[in-house]
Amino acid sequence: MAERGQLATSQQLALALFDDASAEGLPVDSARSDIGFSRNNVLIRIVDLGVAARRLIDAAYFIVAYDERPRDLYDVELDYFKWLMRYSSRNNTHLEQVITEAQKALIQATAPAEADGERPFGSTQLIGRISYQGGRFQFRVPPDLIGIIRGKGKSHWLSLRITSMFTLSYARVMYDHLLPYADEGLTDWIPLDELRGWQGEMGANAQVFKYFKRDWLEPAVQQINEVSDLSLAYETRNLPGSRKIGSLRFRISRKDLAERVLHTHEHAKEIYQTLKQEFGLSTAQFNQIVGDRDTYTDERLEQAIDRTRFSLKLGKVTKSPAGFFMKALKEGWVVSDAEREMVQVQQSLIEREQQETEAKAQAQNRMALQAAAQEVSAQERMGDEVRQGWDAYEAATPEQRENWRRNYKRSPAAKLTMRRLSIDPMADLNEALLSQYEALRAAFSLYVFMQTRSVRSIVR
Repeated sequence: MAERGQLATSQQLALALFDDASAEGLPVDSARSDIGFSRNNVLIRIVDLGVAARRLIDAAYFIVAYDERPRDLYDVELDYFKWLMRYSSRNNTHLEQVITEAQKALIQATAPAEADGERPFGSTQLIGRISYQGGRFQFRVPPDLIGIIRGKGKSHWLSLRITSMFTLSYARVMYDHLLPYADEGLTDWIPLDELRGWQGEMGANAQVFKYFKRDWLEPAVQQINEVSDLSLAYETRNLPGSRKIGSLRFRISRKDLAERVLHTHEHAKEIYQTLKQEFGLSTAQFNQIVGDRDTYTDERLEQAIDRTRFSLKLGKVTKSPAGFFMKALKEGWVVSDAEREMVQVQQSLIEREQQETEAKAQAQNRMALQAAAQEVSAQERMGDEVRQGWDAYEAATPEQRENWRRNYKRSPAAKLTMRRLSIDPMADLNEALLSQYEALRAAFSLYVFMQTRSVRSIVR
C-alpha cells in the first residue's frame, strides 16, 4: 500500500493481514475508511518492539520500497544502513541485540468477534534473517510484507525521519495509532484498556490511571508534540456511573510546514550519497558523525556540504574534499551572505570583462575581414585593370605601342620597377622583356590602362 519511496505503517500491515484472510474466505469488516482500514473495529499491535528496533525496521522497509525490484535478499553497505536508522553506537553487541529484538517482533491484527463467536486474527514477523559482515548488511523481509511495502493503494504516509526521532516506545506506538486521524482532527473515544494494549506489557502500575498518565501517557504526548509533525491534546471520560476514568479522546492538528522542517529517509539517503560518493568519506569519518548526531545535525551537515562545495568551486580545496568537509563540520564553517555576494560581484566583473574581450575580438575580426575583403577587391580590381591595359596595348598600332613603351620607361615608376627586378636601366623595353618579367608587364599594363582611361570615359 505504499508507493515507491514511501513506507507502509503498522495499520497498513494489519490491513494486509486481513486482506489475506479475506482472500481465504474469512469475514472482514467491509466498511473501510479512506485510509484503508476500519478504525473502530481493528486493533493493531506491534509486539515486543523498542525504539531502536523500530528504527531498524523503518530503515529496512525504506530500502525495500526504494529498490528497483523485489528481492529475496537485500544487500547494502553497513554504514548506509546504520545511517538510515540513526544508529550512533559503535558497539556491535548492542546492534546484535537490536537485530534480535526486531526479529522477535510481530505485528498482529484482531477484530471484534463475529456473530458465530469467531474473531479474525492475523500475525507475522516484521523482518526475517539478518546478517552483517565485511561492511555489508543483509536482510530478508517476508514476501507478503514486500508486496505491502511496495504496493499501491489508499493510505496515509509516515515520515520515517519523524519516527526515528522518538526515544520513547509508547510515543512511537501512540504516533502510529493517531496519525491516521490527523486530517480529521479528532479521534473516537478510546477505551483505556485499549490504550494500554498498544504498548503490550506495561506492568501493574499502568493499571492505575494516575501512574499510567505520569509514566506513559504524558511523556508520550509531550514527545510527540516536541519531535513530530502533530500537536496532541486529550480529554478523559469517566465510566458510566463512576468517577473512574474509562476512555480518552485525542484532538490532533498538523503543525505548519514552516514549523515542521521535517525530513524523510530520502533526505538521509541524499546526504549519505553526497558524503560517500561526492566527497569520499571513509567509514571512520562516518563513525565520527554518527557517534555524535546530536551535535552533527542534518542542518549542520548541510551547512558543511554547502561550505565544501563553495570552496571547491573557488579552488580552495587542494587536497582531500573529505578532510575539508570534516573540518568544516567540526568547526561549524558556513558560507556567509557576504561571501556569496563577493563571489557574485567577482563573477559579474569576470563576465563583464569576458564580454568586453569578446566584443573587442569580434570588432577586430570584423575589421580584419573588412580589410581582407577590401584587399581582395583591390587585387581583383587591379587584375582587371592590368587585363584591360594589356588588351588596349595589343589593340593599339605599332607606333602607339612604341610611344607607350618609350614614355613608360622614362617614368619614375618604371625606373623603380626595373631596379626592383634588377633589370639594366639601359635595356630596351621591348615586348620580349615584358614577356620575360610578369611584374614588369603588369606595371606597364597599369600604365597603359591609366593612359587610356580618360579616352574610354570620353567614348562612353
